Amino acid sequence: MAGNGGETTWCFSQVKGTLEDDVTEADLISCVEFNHDGELLATGDKGGRVVIFQRDPASKQCVPKKGEYNVYSTFQSHEPEFDYLKSLEIEEKINKIRWLKRKNQAHFLLSTNDKTIKLWKVSERDKRVTGYNTREEGGRPRDPARVTQLRVPTVLPADLMVEASPRRIFANAHTYHINSISLNSDQETYLSADDLRINLWHLEITDQSFNIVDIKPANMEELTEVITAAEFHPTECNLFVYSSSKGTIRLCDMRAAALCDRHAKLFEEPEDPHARSFFSEIISSISDVKLSNSGRYMMSRDYLGLKVWDLRMETKPVETYPVHEYLRSKLCSLYENDCIFDKFECCWSGDDQRLMTGSYNGFFRIFERGGGGNAGAGGATRRGELTLEASRDAAARPRQPLRARRVAATAKRKKDEISVDCLDFNKKILHTAWHPHESIIAVAATNNLFIFQDKF
Repeated sequence: MAGNGGETTWCFSQVKGTLEDDVTEADLISCVEFNHDGELLATGDKGGRVVIFQRDPASKQCVPKKGEYNVYSTFQSHEPEFDYLKSLEIEEKINKIRWLKRKNQAHFLLSTNDKTIKLWKVSERDKRVTGYNTREEGGRPRDPARVTQLRVPTVLPADLMVEASPRRIFANAHTYHINSISLNSDQETYLSADDLRINLWHLEITDQSFNIVDIKPANMEELTEVITAAEFHPTECNLFVYSSSKGTIRLCDMRAAALCDRHAKLFEEPEDPHARSFFSEIISSISDVKLSNSGRYMMSRDYLGLKVWDLRMETKPVETYPVHEYLRSKLCSLYENDCIFDKFECCWSGDDQRLMTGSYNGFFRIFERGGGGNAGAGGATRRGELTLEASRDAAARPRQPLRARRVAATAKRKKDEISVDCLDFNKKILHTAWHPHESIIAVAATNNLFIFQDKF
């Protein structure tokens, strides 16, 4: 993946969003998601807005193909609310977006903030009807006494309009903040998860849901873990997984019982007692879990690394990829500035052969499976892994190969390395997405969306 002089086959394609420094909190991107064919790319932000980008048709025709997207639709998905019973302010921030598979000309997506999930319909209108009998062209009702003859309405071309309308609102089912939503493979049901419960919904029913996981103890003082992420199996509609703050992942089968309080499988890697420290429990918390597109493997992201699990083997991960092991010596300062609680997401490539996740300083990591998993934890780059940077420098070199970045874990560093002490912890890459069929990736860096593509 890396060539001579540290250059790679990845190149900058586009950046969306303002590059100005006066960025407001509402502009920060909070989720990124491609739809099932990769033609649309949606982002949600802390201001409750959803922006949808559409693949430029011309970029697919050129050789090699380009991953270029244009703004397709922007709409306000959630507004700030106030829970008067609990005296609690509910943020409008979009936590997750999930696309439904397309069944007709319209597109459908689910978006959620901390409490409310909404199903949106995004449709195009490029025609208008004229020649009404009972109303004027402006829409005002016409006096029936003035209708002297019947007319046949006609359809005329009009400027393209993209409309986003809420079709369903699923509310009042979560006491705690929603951290995950996941569509089932049946495309009729979906799950939503908060810290202590997972609910199962039907897309057509908004006033009730089934509680399928409940880990809330009778006495809250006995609480030892919370749910951090949940996802349905991509092909088996009865299976889902959820991860916890204790570093465990449970696979549940809904055929076994209505309440999945007993898991079918438990994936957990035993902790090395010699490596235990004050921060062990915090950094072992799983921030994201993603099943592979084939459904055979599962990827989990904790604070320092990625693990790939085979669903047929619970005892230990089959692959381990350190993301920023050089931060292990900085855990004390990361705890003091709260960075240790950052929740990094991860994603699979369409062919399940590569993994991607974010880091600090605008860096994100791409790992080629079989090219360095389970290797040592030093600062050197191993075969098949890559550190790239989402920055304005990349935007200034369109179509030029990106340079692989390296971080020096010690005071001694080479010319092309950056010292771990010089990393900017405010530039976090928490949200990433991979095109389902092509080597096109989307990376959210504060309020900017960077799009990169593999030249080959």
